[in-house]
Amino acid sequence: MTFDFEWAPYVLKFNFEARTSRAVMHTKRTYFLRLTLVPTGETVYAEVPLFEGLSAEDTPDFEQCLSMLCRKGIEGYDGSLSSVNFALESAMAALAPQPSSPWSRGEQGIAINGLVWMGDKETMTRRVAEKIEAGFKVLKLKIGGINFDDEVAILRSIRSTFGPSDLEIRLDANGSFTPENAIKRIEELSKFNIHSLEQPIRSGQWQAMEHICRQSSIAIALDEELIGWRTPAESASLLDAIGPQFVILKPALCGGFEAADTYIALASERNIGWWATSALESNVGLYAIARWLSFKHITMPQGLGTGQLYTNNFFSPLELCGPELFCRPNTPAPVPEGLEWRK
Repeated sequence: MTFDFEWAPYVLKFNFEARTSRAVMHTKRTYFLRLTLVPTGETVYAEVPLFEGLSAEDTPDFEQCLSMLCRKGIEGYDGSLSSVNFALESAMAALAPQPSSPWSRGEQGIAINGLVWMGDKETMTRRVAEKIEAGFKVLKLKIGGINFDDEVAILRSIRSTFGPSDLEIRLDANGSFTPENAIKRIEELSKFNIHSLEQPIRSGQWQAMEHICRQSSIAIALDEELIGWRTPAESASLLDAIGPQFVILKPALCGGFEAADTYIALASERNIGWWATSALESNVGLYAIARWLSFKHITMPQGLGTGQLYTNNFFSPLELCGPELFCRPNTPAPVPEGLEWRK
């Protein structure tokens, strides 16, 4: 197939102050591709969800890379940029005849966790209560952005009302612990029957992370550690060196959908659990991830509850019903509108 490529930038606007241990975000820059099939004129859209400060390809010349892709086409692309892989694979999936699934027919939702963003103690407590009221049985709390004692107090308050059989708690430290204090903090957190802890220390410290995975009383999940495109052999080496209990797959950050599939296969061989999450994509990218997941054998709630984060998102068939993400059947895939397309 031959395509005519165009790209466009877009700034998503959060409807609240999105805080992590790394930064406070009010907007998120993203990009889109428009692929026009030659000579039929059929057009598909895909998100290129660059994550500033996190994506391996977040470099000053990224827009030049998009322009080069548009000029040279797929034949001139080396496959090394996770967000571009994500977009191209999304577009190819949209063009290919797709078998229906219970999800695409609107018969079955994808179970998701409720995401509780960082804030002060009162704000986080309120957000937890709202998620529980909405019916979530699995919550993911981002920690590391406020005083650790306050975060412990929030968990103590939650567990005083909701036991482990009522509510599963996942924590995401976003690398905010250090190799020196991680085990001590994990011991404190383990008092609250925590399901898993994402990325306790910064990525790239394989020896320290392996030690934490081996010593931790809470199951450790790798997230930022997986950022960047790797060969299957390199991905296997990472898992073997660290030995996590879980891997969390963000296709836009870990190499694309094919790379995420490789991680799933490697994890299965090593008895490592997995789930997927979005990386703050718009509804265009979120729909692509949900469609990909709908054909997987999913054994636990996923992290796809990000479609309501923005004031200027795009209309889509996605519908969040309590703790499940549904697809409205016979509703078109989301289309980014009002963009200025470039070559």
